[in-house]
Amino acid sequence: MEELVALCKRRGFIFQSNEIYGGLQGLYDYGPLGVELKNNLKQSWWREMVFDRDDVEGLDASILTKPSVLKFSGHEDTFTDPLVDCRDCKSRWRADQLTSENCPSCGSSNLTDPRPFNLMFKTAVGPVEDNESFAYLRPETAQHIFTNFKNVVDSTSKQLPFGIAQIGKAFRNEITPRNFVFRVREFEQMELEFFVAPGTDEQWHESWVEARINWWDKQGVSRNNLELYHVPEDELAHYSKATVDIMYKFPHGLEELEGIANRTDFDLGSHSKNQSELDIQSSVLENNESNARLAVQDQETKKWTVPYVIEPSAGVDRGVLAVLNEAYKIEELEDGKTRTVLNLKPHLSPIKAAVIPLKKNHEGLVEIASQIKKDLQRLRFGRVLLENSGNIGKSYRRHDEIGTPLCITVDFDSLDDGTVTVRDRDTMQQKRIEISKLSKYLEDLILK
Repeated sequence: MEELVALCKRRGFIFQSNEIYGGLQGLYDYGPLGVELKNNLKQSWWREMVFDRDDVEGLDASILTKPSVLKFSGHEDTFTDPLVDCRDCKSRWRADQLTSENCPSCGSSNLTDPRPFNLMFKTAVGPVEDNESFAYLRPETAQHIFTNFKNVVDSTSKQLPFGIAQIGKAFRNEITPRNFVFRVREFEQMELEFFVAPGTDEQWHESWVEARINWWDKQGVSRNNLELYHVPEDELAHYSKATVDIMYKFPHGLEELEGIANRTDFDLGSHSKNQSELDIQSSVLENNESNARLAVQDQETKKWTVPYVIEPSAGVDRGVLAVLNEAYKIEELEDGKTRTVLNLKPHLSPIKAAVIPLKKNHEGLVEIASQIKKDLQRLRFGRVLLENSGNIGKSYRRHDEIGTPLCITVDFDSLDDGTVTVRDRDTMQQKRIEISKLSKYLEDLILK
């Protein structure tokens, strides 16, 4: 983990937030390369979930959340962690993560009894701060999907099964943020709420687990480092009928990368109850109850159904950490030296190609390199960098370390024959390619 943290800071992937003022625990900022990697991971998820399917719609909902939403979702009562204090050193810990009855900081056994600690952040709304004028920063993106369920159905005429996808910020006032960006107080989630007919939920749950493992594999996260954890019944969240966690072997140990939960009709049912004094006794509603209900009407039978929900939910920050951990390598070279390389999948690489003139500030070489950069950038597969450093060896090593899949060198032969040298990051092999064929070459690399 220390090596990854050092690489992330040195090369501009991730910085400690508010660092010049001593930092703020549990908050991190993504630097020039980190924001590209993070955006690429999110875009890959969005393509998989929305663009490549005809049964999923997107959403981007507000962060501020009305308290009643989280009251009826159960979060106000259940979204807590057990907190203990050390009376001697004054440190605070989650009771369920202590490996002994002693304080991890000072070793004292003089700990308080566990007490519930609500994880949700509050903020004042409007000019007057009081107990009535406040909102929560959302602890998950899911609830705004449920409260927008009727809006999406009415505007798209979706029929079961279908999903609503969202990527966005969430906030949890963690007692002990830890392990770099793994557990933080401000983070991003990639969540899909997939609505299915009651009775088909278990089959859909199984299929989504397999689909999500396949997706992580395509991001370069090896199946050998993944394990499935079927959450025991006594550990399930208040809304869950069954949950399968995709566990990853992070540098600090085996922990959750993504959870796939069967939320049944808990959420839509709970928010429907809030809209009417009538209680929902089953998933099938009478026609005269449907207008105020979060339900779907079958076009043939005309019956209204409160769908069950399968929820694949992944943390973007944990995903970035897993991808970096998988890609990070230190390789021994034939000359006895070593190189640091990030074997990122090309579609995730922050920089897709670096164009390097052999001689710094040489008018003819820089002119050709600049035109190549513009032509490749028009492909819009990601950032292409013109690096006018004049030191090819150092440029190669730098781009190995930040995961650039291709380095394109413009040399003096390029002035005569219209070819360039293309170096592959993973094999370090070089080949001459006509400049006119570079766009197709890069396109094939990224889309393969």
